[in-house]
Amino acid sequence: MEPIIVISILGGLILVLLFSGTTSKPARFVGQAAIKIVIGALFLFFLNVVGNRYGIHVPINFATSALSGFLGIPGLFALVAIQQWII
Repeated sequence: MEPIIVISILGGLILVLLFSGTTSKPARFVGQAAIKIVIGALFLFFLNVVGNRYGIHVPINFATSALSGFLGIPGLFALVAIQQWII
C-alpha cells in the first residue's frame, strides 16, 4: 500500500475519533487509547522513513505503537536505544 494512502487513512481516523466525542467515560478512554496507538504508529513510520538512512529500523506492531503512543518522543527514543544496544 502506498505510504500516502496509509497516512491519509490514519489521519482520517484520527479526525473522526476527535470529532465524534462521546459522553460515556469508557468509550472516551478507549477512543483516546486508540488515538494514541495510531499516533505511535505514525511516529514509528516517520522514524523508519528518516532512520532508514542511518540504519535505524523499529518494527511497527501493537506493542511498539502503544509504547511510543503513550510515552511519546521519549518512548520512541527508548525503542531506538533498545533496538540499537540491546537487540
